[in-house]
Amino acid sequence: MIKFTFYIFALILIFAASRVITVKNPVHAALFLVLAFFSSAAIWLLLHAEFLAIALILVYVGAVMVLFLFVLMMLDINLTPIRESFVRHLPIAIFVGALILLEMVAAVWAWRIEAPEVVAAVPNTEALGQVLYTEYFYPFEIAAAILLVAMIAAITLTMRPHTRAKHQNPDQQVRVRREDRVRLVEMPAETKD
Repeated sequence: MIKFTFYIFALILIFAASRVITVKNPVHAALFLVLAFFSSAAIWLLLHAEFLAIALILVYVGAVMVLFLFVLMMLDINLTPIRESFVRHLPIAIFVGALILLEMVAAVWAWRIEAPEVVAAVPNTEALGQVLYTEYFYPFEIAAAILLVAMIAAITLTMRPHTRAKHQNPDQQVRVRREDRVRLVEMPAETKD
């Protein structure tokens, strides 16, 4: 049963990952990325790595997806047609949400049916910490450096100058003279005939 469930989740993960890079709409890509994260979390749950599954959902779905959507909005992508046709995007959102719900129910169901009888001497979170900070310390640090570079690149992309923004020059404002701003105009007085 777990093998069958694993293959189903793996197929959904491959489908979602391929849709992330093939869809044209960035919001649809973000929704499929959420589906890919949930599929990965379900696979971790089937492998009895509960901490990794919950961390994947909390960190990636909760925090990273919010960051992705924030960057999408900061990049000035023309999302007006997307906002105007919200109902048109509702079917894809319902499909992804229903698939995520089915995955979670199936993962918990398969995990409970074939739960291991043997209790490990060391909890999986502690074992993960021991392996991560001893055997895989350098790859862990390299991944952290890559994520830092990616974050700096995302900030740099959003800091480009905007043509719509209005700027003030305080130095020019201080040096202004009355003659530059005010012009006296003499006009003849109007008379009633």
